[in-house]
Order: sequence, then structure tokens, then C-alpha cells
Amino acid sequence: MFREVMWHCFYVCPFCYRAFESFYINCGGEQVDNEGIVYVGDKDFLGAATSDYTENWAISNTGHFLDDSGTEEEYIQQINTAPSMPTLYQTARVSPISLTYYGRCLENGNYTVLLHFAEIMFTDDNTYSSLGRRIFDVYVQGKLELKDFNIANAAGGVGKNITRQISTIVSNSSLEIRFYWAGKGTTDIPYKSVYGPLISAISVTRVNTSRGDLSMGIGVVIGIAVAAIVFVILIVLGWRLHTGKRNSLAKELKHLNLQMGMFTMRQIKVATNNFDISNKIGEGGFGPVYKGTLSDGTIIAVKKLSSKSKQGNREFINEIGLISALQHPCLVKLYGCCVEGDELLLVYEYMENNSLSHALFRNGESCLQLDWPTRYKICVGIARGLAFLHEESRLKVVHRDIKATNVLLDKDLNPKISDFGLAKLDDEDNTHISTRIAGTYGYMAPEYAMHGYLTDKADVYSFGVVALEIVTGKTNTIPRPKQEALHLLDWAHLVKEKGNLMELVDRRLGSNFNEKEVMMTIKVGLLCTNSTANLRPSMSSVLSMLEGKTVIPEFISDSSEVMDEMKLEAMRQYYSQMEENERSETHTSHSSSKDGPWTASSSSAADLYPVHIDSSYWEKRN
Repeated sequence: MFREVMWHCFYVCPFCYRAFESFYINCGGEQVDNEGIVYVGDKDFLGAATSDYTENWAISNTGHFLDDSGTEEEYIQQINTAPSMPTLYQTARVSPISLTYYGRCLENGNYTVLLHFAEIMFTDDNTYSSLGRRIFDVYVQGKLELKDFNIANAAGGVGKNITRQISTIVSNSSLEIRFYWAGKGTTDIPYKSVYGPLISAISVTRVNTSRGDLSMGIGVVIGIAVAAIVFVILIVLGWRLHTGKRNSLAKELKHLNLQMGMFTMRQIKVATNNFDISNKIGEGGFGPVYKGTLSDGTIIAVKKLSSKSKQGNREFINEIGLISALQHPCLVKLYGCCVEGDELLLVYEYMENNSLSHALFRNGESCLQLDWPTRYKICVGIARGLAFLHEESRLKVVHRDIKATNVLLDKDLNPKISDFGLAKLDDEDNTHISTRIAGTYGYMAPEYAMHGYLTDKADVYSFGVVALEIVTGKTNTIPRPKQEALHLLDWAHLVKEKGNLMELVDRRLGSNFNEKEVMMTIKVGLLCTNSTANLRPSMSSVLSMLEGKTVIPEFISDSSEVMDEMKLEAMRQYYSQMEENERSETHTSHSSSKDGPWTASSSSAADLYPVHIDSSYWEKRN
């Protein structure tokens, strides 16, 4: 918190003893004289989520490179093999996500921003190192000035310098120049983590250099300075009373230029009636979830990080960073976040009908009765959302925890995939990643559960399990005291061997279902849960099959995957007993209360919005 307040004071509202009309920076290098202009050095190490400032300019860097080694060499680059290149272009500063330079204490007026570039990390010798492509965006004063900028293309090759001139206006004594990687280009040529924005030097000059009177008198300046110093001292005293655990997180969030809003704690407390217990709609691994209403009438779900949460700061950052960049009708929408003191909160759109798990598996009169058209719509919607994550989004993502609990339902029972806490970006040139296992047993692909081998086909497997749950209305695993658990997949394989797949259909549907659609869904579910990852289809293929656009290949199960008759009979007995209990509960409910639809405000949405994406690491696209 101390570092964040210092940053706010020195940049957003700087106390300036004098005003400046220009500044010149040699990004990533020492001080250098270039054509009679002195460019100050900018060689201090700035890792992920760090910042630094001088008298009249400041810098902020955000993000971790894919290999996450955190060394200085990743963020500052230098070349010694092109002596003919001007010294100004022989060094550069790079960033994995966002690199921002700020001008401070500037005279208000019209300015010319001259950006100096030279691609010094690739080669032009027709080797592997020459295949790299660096693509990023440049914003000045919040306006997109250079989109999908490729230094090598613009300069006519690598190792060649080029400048871009941009005119802008300074109206509050400050200037912002932001370089942002939007997930385009290569990421591991000539080696891993070569991507993101690169800048060699920056020059900023005022167009009209006639000096006017400073907007503030010396008395006002001194007053602001004294007030700021007192404020900082008070913050330091308060900061020492707390642990520093949240500091780096808050700093990283504040400097993430996300496509979402920032909420204050006061706004959220008003929306949730100070986190009134009656507004609590769930409790997941992250912490409690509350329903709230903003001042404009928008209904929201507020996800609050518990101090006991297993989801750590890194997962919090990842969830915000990824979901703010991913927008799709089948993904839950993130409105914004709040970081104040030790409080970390996410603000999502409110899902009136809770989760698919709640709708399928909750017993009693108040549970949702999902007819077949609705179930089929949900299944197709999940497939469409995963196809977007895997193949259509500019940021390719493996979800890693697809399950009925993490599929939320809006007021019209449209599905939305939630929970992006452990997500990572996809490196399309890698076939997989070996990673720590995190997810939900019963939904995890065997190669991932046993070996930590993660690809997008792990999501395909999880989808197959969910598809079978949608058809059967049964959870995928049934624990039995002192006995081996019963598994939905085993049941599905056995009834397929016996040629009676329709036995899987949820009895609550009666005969009110489209048999062709049901059979397609079952066959797709079996195909997706193939124990061999390479034999599973891509999610775009799955979507095409469910929509009837392509033929579903025949799935042949391994004999080792089939349960015996005793287990099958045990499963039948279990389901029969469960259905009898449900009928009994329904009868009791009829005699004691009126019928009424279930609403999310009275629900318990376990794991509302948690995700796990450790993915850089995909099967190569078919």
C-alpha cells in the first residue's frame, strides 16, 4: 500500500517545483548523446509489476514472461553485433504485457512524441531466429496510435532503426505513453519469452516552447508538498501495522491496464448492504459470494477473497487479467474489481439460476426442472464457449476445471463458463506443458491426472463428462462407504457395449426428448472421454457434431474401461433408491408448501466462478 500511495502522489498528482517542456529517455541503456540531444539512462532493473520515477518522468512495467525467471536480461536487451547502428538503438526495454512511460510536471500545451524503435532480438539470416514476429500496440494519452505495430516490417527488416512521430496534448501536467502486448506474434523465437513491446528511446518536446507562468504559485506548491509528505508519513505508519502480503498484488493490479472498471469498497458495501448475510449466495474455494445491486440498478455477484482461501494472489491476478481480455456470450462477464487494504473482490454479472450442478443434482421441489431442449442448448453453449477459448480468442486458454459447478446459468438458462483463476496463455508452438495438477477429480483427463500432461484435450475430456451428466442428470462419481466408487463413465461404456445407450437418459425427462439429439450428445460425450488424448476431437469439431454439421465417428471403448455386471446392478439400485427418495421429498413438499421457482438468492453456489488455466501447451491444431 505504501508503494502504491507513493506512486499516486508522485505521478497522478505530482508536487512540482518547476515545470518541464521536454524529456529524452534511452530506454534500457546508459545516458547517451544523440545528434546533440542528451538522452538520460533508463537501465534500472524493473521486473513484473514494478515502477520507478525521476523528477520529470516515470516508468511502470507489468507482467511475467512465459518462463517466469524474472532476470534482468528478460526486461532489458542489448546488441553488440551491429556497430553501424546508432548507439541509441543498441539497447531497448521490453515487457511481457504492458510498459508505460509517464511525463511528469510538464507545461500544459501541444507536444510531439517521437518513439525510436529497432528490432534487435531477431536475425535476418534465414535461420530459425529470423522467423520471430513481434506485434504490439501503442497508446498515447489513452488513445490507440499504433495498432498491431511490427518494428521489423515498419523498418524494412531487423537491425534497422525507425521512428514514429505522434502529436498529443498535455492538459494536466502529465503524459502517458503505453506499449501493450495483445497476445499476437510469436512467443518463443529465437528462444522462449521473446515477445511483447520493445522500445529503444523516447523523446518528448513541447511544440510551442515559449514559457508561460506556472499555473500554481510557490505557496500553493509548498502547501501541496507539505500535505503530501504528511499524508505519506501517515500511510507509512498504517502500513507498518499490516503484513506486506497484499502489497505486490495491489501494485500489480493498479498498473494492469485492464478492460474493466475499478470499484471502491464503499460502492460494493452499498450494493451488498454491507455484505448482509441475506445477500450471500454461495461459498466457494475462493471465499463467499454476495448478490448486490449497483446504483444504476445493475445486479451483480461479488466474489470476495477469503484470508483462508486456497486461491492465492497469483490466481487472483490471472483471473482478472484473462477474463477482462476474454469477451464472449458463453463466458461469464467481469464488470471489475476492488482492491482496498486487505480486501480483494471481483464483481461479475449476476447469474439468476446459479450453476448447472445446482440445476441437475439438487433434490427437492425447489430444484429446476430442465427439459431436453434446455439441456441441449446448455451443452451446445458450453461447447461454443470452449471452442472460443481454445481456437477463436486472441488469447488461447485451457480452462482446466470444466465441470457442472463452473457452468453458470442466466435468467434464460443460457450457460456461461466461469472461474479463470489458474489460467495461462497458450504458446501455440508448444504441444503441452507438464504442470502441477489442479482441478476436480472425476473431470480430469487421465494423462493430466496421472502425469500432469496438460493440453486443450484435457478440457475436451471434462466437457465429455459434463455432456453425459446433462443427459443422465447424474453426477459423474458416486462414493460408496468402504467400497469402490461408482463412475458414470463406466456405466456409459457398459450400456454401450450392450447396445442400450438410451438407458442413460434421465428418467425425469420421461419420453419428452429428441432421441436423435440425445444419441448425438451421448456419442459425443463418449468420444470426448477417450482415454487417449490424441483421439479426442477439438472443441470446434465437437460443436460441429452437436449442431449436426458433421458425422460423429464411432467410438470403440477399451475392455479395461468397462465395469462388471455387479457394479452396473449396484449403480441401478443406487439410482432407483435416489429417485424414490426424490419422489418422497416432492410429496412431502407438496403437502407443506406451495410450488415456487428456485432463485439464486437462496442457493449455495459452491465454487462460484473459480478457473484453472495452466495452459501454454497444446496439442497442435488439426
